[in-house]
Amino acid sequence: MTALQSPSGTRPDAPTSGTRGFWPIRDLPVVGWLLAAVVVALVHRWVPEARWLLLHLLLLGAAGHAILVWSRYFADTLLRGPATPRREQSIRLATFDLGAIAVTVGVSLGGWLLVLAGAVAVAAAVTWHVVSLARGLRARFRSRFAPTVHYYLAAGALLPVGATLGVWLARGLSDPLDARVRIAHASINVLGWVGLTVLGTLVTLWPTMLRTRLAEGAEKASRVALPLLVAGIGLVAAASWADQPRGVAVGLATYLGGVLVLARPMVHAARVKPPASFPTWSVGAGVLWLVGMLAVVAVRVVLGGGWDDVSLALHDAAPYLAAGFVAQVLLGALSYLVPVVLGGGPAAVRSANGALDAGGALRVTLANVGLVWCVLPVPSGVRVVASVLVLGALATFVPLLLRAVRLRHRVAPTSTVVARPRGQNTGLAAVGVALAVLAVAVGGAVDPAALGRAVSADAGVAPTGRTVEVDVVAKDMRFTPDHVELQAGDRLVITLRNESDGDVHDLVLETGADTGRTAPGEEAVLDVGVVGRDLDGWCSVVGHRQMGMVFAVDVSGGADGAAIHAPGGATVPPGHEDHGHDSSGAPLQAPGEPAPGFAAYDPVVPPLGPGRVHRETFRITEHEAEVAPGVTQEVWTFNGTAPGPVLHGRVGDRFVITLVNDGTMGHSIDFHAGVRAPDAVMRTIPPGESLTYRFTATRAGTWMYHCSTMPMTAHIANGLFGAVVIEPPDLPRVDRAYVLVQSEQYHGVDGAVADLDKVAAEEPDAVVFNGYPDQYAHQPLRALAGDRVRIWVLDAGPSRASSFHVVGGQFDTVFSEGAWQLGTRRGPSRDGGAQVLPLLPAQGGFVELVLDEPGDYPFVSHFMVDAERGARGVLRVQ
Repeated sequence: MTALQSPSGTRPDAPTSGTRGFWPIRDLPVVGWLLAAVVVALVHRWVPEARWLLLHLLLLGAAGHAILVWSRYFADTLLRGPATPRREQSIRLATFDLGAIAVTVGVSLGGWLLVLAGAVAVAAAVTWHVVSLARGLRARFRSRFAPTVHYYLAAGALLPVGATLGVWLARGLSDPLDARVRIAHASINVLGWVGLTVLGTLVTLWPTMLRTRLAEGAEKASRVALPLLVAGIGLVAAASWADQPRGVAVGLATYLGGVLVLARPMVHAARVKPPASFPTWSVGAGVLWLVGMLAVVAVRVVLGGGWDDVSLALHDAAPYLAAGFVAQVLLGALSYLVPVVLGGGPAAVRSANGALDAGGALRVTLANVGLVWCVLPVPSGVRVVASVLVLGALATFVPLLLRAVRLRHRVAPTSTVVARPRGQNTGLAAVGVALAVLAVAVGGAVDPAALGRAVSADAGVAPTGRTVEVDVVAKDMRFTPDHVELQAGDRLVITLRNESDGDVHDLVLETGADTGRTAPGEEAVLDVGVVGRDLDGWCSVVGHRQMGMVFAVDVSGGADGAAIHAPGGATVPPGHEDHGHDSSGAPLQAPGEPAPGFAAYDPVVPPLGPGRVHRETFRITEHEAEVAPGVTQEVWTFNGTAPGPVLHGRVGDRFVITLVNDGTMGHSIDFHAGVRAPDAVMRTIPPGESLTYRFTATRAGTWMYHCSTMPMTAHIANGLFGAVVIEPPDLPRVDRAYVLVQSEQYHGVDGAVADLDKVAAEEPDAVVFNGYPDQYAHQPLRALAGDRVRIWVLDAGPSRASSFHVVGGQFDTVFSEGAWQLGTRRGPSRDGGAQVLPLLPAQGGFVELVLDEPGDYPFVSHFMVDAERGARGVLRVQ
């Protein structure tokens, strides 16, 4: 097979060829894009839009640049035409890369015009590329390899369409149009621009890598498959435009049919000459991931039927298409092609090949077994460790590539490369499997739910030799069945299956035995052993026991075994004390002043940005914090604060919020400022997962957002709430603008979560503004005499009403729950005044006042018991 040798009439090392030797604009940008992707993957927790950025660094940056380089190289080689002038190609590549950089930076910073400029540059470079290919093909249209160039032309023609849709998305769209355009954008770019180029190239590249001839029928398969592939992409885009979600499945199935047509000669070639190196293993695995993900997404779309189902299916598949398909094919192809184009003689090529093939079996095994672990419903700890293995396996390409380039200059022309010892590949693959299995063990070991000590359940009774097995389903805050009956001495084995929509659950027995946290769709087996006494069990996720997730083991003829009792009578195992339930002892009070260095929550309303699309990433964390002087509690927060970040916008603004669950249990988010069906965007997501919540602010007000996972009181009381400030149209400017979110604190054991008994009894220890009692008495709000001050107020509850009042002041403007109660947008009331802004839980509004006399003006909730509990502060006028 000689199809991929240098173009006729050109010596391998001739400087005029434009395709051999080190060429910075050709060789380095792909490395730069890959390194950027690795860095973002390592620091993704602190990077906004990290998922979007990772996908585009790989798909737009690295894969896009490589497509421009190698499709041009293949076209010149296969058509046996003159090499493309290096200067022309350099300008084209530089234009593409600068455009891709502009797009990634523009989306990250919310700069739509920068995105537009970058997309224009990318589309211009690709259009130039397509025109150049078409000219070369016109002169050699009878070539047997012309169909491959047809793939490149189709792929290049689709890219400007996909770029246009991407700019449209960056501008901001309302649902469900946003989801439909996003699906069309992804299919055109991933399946079209990337997929068509890859599949067209593999027709000739795959047998070349295997060092065998084109399989019989490969050329025909190439001609038959292209219309199917293009039709599949067209059907997906058309279904999106025509609002036919199940039509997406038809398009994906059509595209999959085209892939399978091409796969047949690939399989035949692999049977003739089985893959035996990293390039072939990696490329082959990549094609398998493409087939698998297309099939999975198509099935999920058919079973779901709505746009939210389509979006979720593509969202879940995107990382596996990127890492499994695109990254593996890209790295495998480059590992084979780079030594060829670097040249330097046969010995140099073999040496570079050997460098890039180093540890190939191990790297491919780690990457693919790690990806399989991530696909399966494994605990979050396992998924994290497996993800690290995948990243490490893929990232090793960069240092190996640099080593290959160095070796190319050092190897003598007569050097030989030592062959790999027989059996080494199998050994490396076995090591890869072992490491992947170890990832499961390590991930499970670090799962917080796996910790704890156990005591015996047998109570000294003699075993009967009988084993009782019971299947228990965790769903809707209940265990079904919720008890099991045994004879003393029976052995008990419980299989717990989590069938909830999005929350994690476990089953903990008073002995300390537990299943560990299970994600939705997972199951766990708990071998309790011989049981000789009654046992109580429950779900240990905070609040779930109080919601009714309890389980009982009833034993006949058993002894009264010793149980471990917590103060207050609750029976709990060591290490599993339910601090959210335990209300023993006097609650810790919050007298005195905050500790030195205390910084109050910033009450200033964030400024309005220039854009109308607001993109934010909210990360849910669970950590200890001082919630009152001398009181440390476990708090659950959006972006580390309770309340979470204040969102500020106008009527008509679009909000795109990416929620990332970095906690240890299921969480969710509900924005009162938007009108959305709660089924998908407000669903509970397990630890380690994320979702994107999009809404358009159609009405003005001070709106609450909060975690809506049950029990909702527990999640709000622990800190998962915040405010969205949407200004009425033509709202006049003021001198000072503040936002105050009232909430309650229910102190539990020091370092534990909120006391849920107090929550249920509505007995708060503190009522606070912006998450800390009396903080603005110690660090007052500021104003100048004569300033017009606007104060946005939200009552986040979860249960106490508010009656907001500024002592010594009167409100001349009151806006409550979307309506002007006093004054209008044209100005304040001249005659009437108000003394309080009354709010029930989840209600909000704003007040305005002018204070002409300098002094300290306390503000409180005029439920005076709550003011004395901490709902007070000072507005200092100078």
